[in-house]
Amino acid sequence: MTEAALFEAFGGVRGMVETVLPGLLFVTIYTINKDLHSSAIAAAAVSLVLVLVRLIRRDTVKHAFSGVFGVAFGVVFAMMTGNAKDFYLPGMLYTLGLAVAYIVTTIAGVPLIGLILGPVFKENLSWRTRNPGRKKAYAKASWAWGLILLAKCAILFPLYWWADTAQLGWVLVALKIPPFLLAVYLTWVFLAKAPPPIDVFAEMEAEEKAQEKAEAEARGKAEATEA
Repeated sequence: MTEAALFEAFGGVRGMVETVLPGLLFVTIYTINKDLHSSAIAAAAVSLVLVLVRLIRRDTVKHAFSGVFGVAFGVVFAMMTGNAKDFYLPGMLYTLGLAVAYIVTTIAGVPLIGLILGPVFKENLSWRTRNPGRKKAYAKASWAWGLILLAKCAILFPLYWWADTAQLGWVLVALKIPPFLLAVYLTWVFLAKAPPPIDVFAEMEAEEKAQEKAEAEARGKAEATEA
């Protein structure tokens, strides 16, 4: 898989736009008028529009829906507490949880990035037992994702306590894309040096064809014997 194809597997440019736009709209409006309600409504509205556009175009809605849920949690949480900074807290906690998941699954021998990309490469979980070089690459990539996300959290959580809403929002928007691109690039570097994936789907198709051929031959012999 090329670097561009791997990038598309994680959502591509459109996925990045859907991730950044709601938060960017929220912090822009809040910076201008300091009104939590109008900022939250605008962020929620643009998230829904992005999903509707995908539904109309019959595109995959996975990345858009994840953005909607993230914005929805942020809006509800901020409205409940009355603190505009809490709009960002669910997303920050998700990032921290994801970082821990990457690290813990790698230590457990089932790196999360392999679980995500296995179906993309049509190898499913074959890399765990049949392709040790590929498992090692997935482990390196998962460590990269985990540490990059932890570094991001190390910047954001102190700002949550010390900075105002606008400052936190602009820093968070600025940190949306660069860490993601770095993690995707490192993943590509590690996988480019790894053994090729084992196409388990092709193997299953070959087994099915072989079984069908064997059954056809058995029926032919049986018919010949009866004749």
